Amino acid sequence: MVSPPTLETPASTSDERTARKAGIAAALATSLEWYDFYIYGTAAALVFNETYFATDSEVVAAVSSFATVAVGFIARPIGGVVAGHFGDKVGRKPVLVASTLLMGLATVLIGFVPETSTVWLAPTLLVILRITQGLAVGGQWGGAVLLATEYAPPHRRGFYGSFPQLGIPIGLILGNGIFLVLTWLTSPDAFMAWGWRIPFWISAVIVLVAMGIHRYLEETPEFQRVEAKMAVNTPRRSPVIQVLRHNFSTVALAAGTYLIGIAMFYLTITGSIQVATTNLGMSRSDTLWIVLVSAAVLIPLGPLSAHLSDKYGRKLIYGIGIALMGVWAIPMWLLIAHAGPGTTWPLAVALIMSCVAMAFQTGPQPALFAEIFPAELRYSGATLGYQFAAIVGGMSPMVMVAVINGQVDNIWRIGPVLTLLAVIALASLYALHLRQARTPSAA
Repeated sequence: MVSPPTLETPASTSDERTARKAGIAAALATSLEWYDFYIYGTAAALVFNETYFATDSEVVAAVSSFATVAVGFIARPIGGVVAGHFGDKVGRKPVLVASTLLMGLATVLIGFVPETSTVWLAPTLLVILRITQGLAVGGQWGGAVLLATEYAPPHRRGFYGSFPQLGIPIGLILGNGIFLVLTWLTSPDAFMAWGWRIPFWISAVIVLVAMGIHRYLEETPEFQRVEAKMAVNTPRRSPVIQVLRHNFSTVALAAGTYLIGIAMFYLTITGSIQVATTNLGMSRSDTLWIVLVSAAVLIPLGPLSAHLSDKYGRKLIYGIGIALMGVWAIPMWLLIAHAGPGTTWPLAVALIMSCVAMAFQTGPQPALFAEIFPAELRYSGATLGYQFAAIVGGMSPMVMVAVINGQVDNIWRIGPVLTLLAVIALASLYALHLRQARTPSAA
């Protein structure tokens, strides 16, 4: 087994100013990347089930629409494999820039998918472009995380590593905020006809961020040392093959720890929209406002939990987040079942508390995933661990629709499923802890 050494960043290249610059760049990239990825999920919940996938059955339409959301998640590990290979061989920065540009192109093109009388054409185009989005985000997360963590001083790695995670709530807020504004400015018919396309066209600005990263940031000091080492050694095999051969169990356990977090997140920010608007009769604007406010909770709490992980340990804070999500899952969905057009507070409490619990896992995650793999395999290992878990997250809204099956009385059933995922995540974290305890050089 390849031992995962601690990240060591020389003080001369990792001062606070440089770390802050890298962290902000990573946050900007992930904000726009996740904006692109999330607006598809919002459009799938609000629009696609009534346009491209409309049928006589609301359940079938919703499942079909969310199935295209899930396709993007299935593609994410493939993007992670490709990006991991080049990210560990060519560098973090060029792969991050390429992934960002690919995401922008795919998202803009989604805004141009036509509504045609040819039944198969629009869904096929959506699937192709959603797969492209999945490939892009699969490669982008690892690059952004390593850009932030490998520039950070060791005692601040958790804090700066949380900057890319800020892109998750910021991207969500931007996406839902734009959809919310459009529901105000356009009539329902205009929104369904063309208004929903505007958020996709806006994503063209991501090109500017990619160019800025390319021009103003150097390769990370950690990778520069790996590159120098490779220059004098015999060329090694594919990093992806190496990490799967020597660190497969670490990848699997890392993915296992994140099952609850990724499923909880997508049910909170995407699944809840479908339940509230379709099953509970709530308005789009009320639902989007609640999701937007809930996501905002992650912005201060993510860095705070990451800071706590710098002081008290990654696994402790990360484990607290898993436990909180597992405990809250059942009350959360019982509350959601009691929400309605005139009673929005149960949904608000359910989603806000969900995001509070998630923050304790989201903040420490980048540093934790980076530290459990050696530098020469870090892009591949961290990315695969994250993206394998993401498949579960992508499937969760579709599974949710099937479990609820259009019946409000079935909504509570989602809670126990999430609690079970939390138990699996805690067991995976404990196994990961035992595995690292047997490795003297582990972080």
